[in-house]
Amino acid sequence: LTVIILAAGKGTRMDSNLPKVLHTVDNQPMILKVITTAHKISANSIITIVGYKSELVKDALKNQKTEFILQEEQNGTAHAVIQCKNRLKNFDGNVLILSGDVPFISLDTLTFLVKNHIKSNSKATVLTCDIENPYGYGRIIKNKNNTLKKIIEHKDANEEELKETEINAGVYIFDASTLFKILPTINSNNKQKEYYLTDVINILLNSNEPVFIEKTINANEVIGINTLEQLKEANNVS
Repeated sequence: LTVIILAAGKGTRMDSNLPKVLHTVDNQPMILKVITTAHKISANSIITIVGYKSELVKDALKNQKTEFILQEEQNGTAHAVIQCKNRLKNFDGNVLILSGDVPFISLDTLTFLVKNHIKSNSKATVLTCDIENPYGYGRIIKNKNNTLKKIIEHKDANEEELKETEINAGVYIFDASTLFKILPTINSNNKQKEYYLTDVINILLNSNEPVFIEKTINANEVIGINTLEQLKEANNVS
């Protein structure tokens, strides 16, 4: 198992010059909470993708056992992960992808996610959750038999899709060789003109490859922090 933590964004909605993942939750940078949890999983290595003011993020993690890979331009989550392609070209295993701005993800949930992914022999597994206010989150769209049909980003979703309350938590586990085979084929034909990691999932689904959902009932652990208001709420939760 290799863990990749996405931590390259500026976080424009934070209204701050500080990289988003360095804003504090529980009196520590939120990225530190994520990496501390990641260390408790039996991983071969942990890679942190840095970008905006990368030296500040590296400095905050200087005492942590992690490699750093630079994403010079922030062109989306798939673009971030593909920066690891050369580093993992000979890696035969699974890649767990975490977000540096989702600080409350629990060890129990991640352990369960990894275990069930391996047990199901799927090419990818995505963590989901039902939340009361899904605004801003990618939506989980299912078939009539309750299997995953697709994941759609909020900005690309239609009126009907936006009614869905099951969201993509931004935590994934992929078979490494499958992931890096598909990533170069992704395009940025979407509202944000970004390369979405969720498109890897959608390509797999369209190819009838096995993709599974792992659902957590704890909405607090999948809270993403994108604004100062959400930061304040997160500190109230913690």
